[in-house]
Amino acid sequence: MEHASKPLVTITYCTGCNWLLRAGWMAQELLSTFGEDLGGVTIVPSHGGAFEVSVDGTLLWERKRDGGFPDAKELKKRLRDVIEPDRDLGHIDRSGA
Repeated sequence: MEHASKPLVTITYCTGCNWLLRAGWMAQELLSTFGEDLGGVTIVPSHGGAFEVSVDGTLLWERKRDGGFPDAKELKKRLRDVIEPDRDLGHIDRSGA
């Protein structure tokens, strides 16, 4: 299995807070950008206001620690910085005029 050696992203979300759609959207955004460079994205139900995104055990975003929810741009940058720091994310890496 080739995907076994690729990075695995985990998104943990609070079921009581109804954040499944947000978790699914984040998973879609990451898969759209990183595609086959990821081994997969797992969405894990939890409770207590949890919303965390990690890759191979490295925490990329934690709602309480980081002050809310990430936007897709920030999350993609943080994932890139862990799995492939030299990767150009195109317009995401360009600053506005």
